[in-house]
Amino acid sequence: MHYLEVERGLAANTRISYGNDLHRYSSWLKQQQIDTVPEERIVVVEFLTSESESLAATSMAREQSALRKFYRFLGRQGVVSNDPMDLIDAPKPGRHLPTVLSMDEIDQLMAAPNVDKPLGLRDRAIFEIMYATGMRVSEVINLSLNQLHLDMNLIQVIGKGDKERLVPVSGQAVSWLRRYLDDSRPRLLRRSDPRVVFLNFHGQQLTRQGIWKNLKSYIVDLGIDKDVTPHTLRHSFATNLLANGADLRVVQEILGHADISTTQLYTHLSNGRLAEVYHATHPRG
Repeated sequence: MHYLEVERGLAANTRISYGNDLHRYSSWLKQQQIDTVPEERIVVVEFLTSESESLAATSMAREQSALRKFYRFLGRQGVVSNDPMDLIDAPKPGRHLPTVLSMDEIDQLMAAPNVDKPLGLRDRAIFEIMYATGMRVSEVINLSLNQLHLDMNLIQVIGKGDKERLVPVSGQAVSWLRRYLDDSRPRLLRRSDPRVVFLNFHGQQLTRQGIWKNLKSYIVDLGIDKDVTPHTLRHSFATNLLANGADLRVVQEILGHADISTTQLYTHLSNGRLAEVYHATHPRG
């Protein structure tokens, strides 16, 4: 785990997931009364087969990734001489198109919080920032005051693997964030200031679960029949940018995607907009 953090630079949530995967592997080996790290492909295949009965395709792909890194590390350390993962093909789970909110649904969500109350103003600021920047929920909860450069409409985001990027912010989102910082955050503070931007009712750092729970509550109250999570705002941000002509590379930089193929997923979601433009502009459309 130290290797994954220091040498590979993996994000904390990824390391936790990999650790859980390896614990599952260890428990299974104990059940099979195997007390050494197996180097035989057949043993690993049996484990993965048993896991496939209870895990989704995406979880299986991540678990295989954890095992690949684990065995490569053991090989480097001289613990194993044979890597059984070399003979196991990586799964290629089909990509499903993520849920996105329409512009009307975005407007409904933004108007839902009661901004006359500290927590409502906080929620409005969070939703505005997430939709304006495409930030991940983990990036939002860890956002500190010194990362805000609101005079320049910029936020310094620390993403996966502690990689930094500067993200532009719309004037409207900046306005709501300033209102929260001036009116709401001081009222939420208690004796100590954690220096993070978004606080809970007790004056402490807001959690991922807190944002998810609040968002879900607003969505249910609005009667929006979609499986909405905090990541949905990120999906909606990227989709709407591309649908309105934004350059794919620019969107990749803003989102902090290491591989542009991840960003290209959103081009499939904006094909409807392409069809509209085509039919509206082609002489025989």
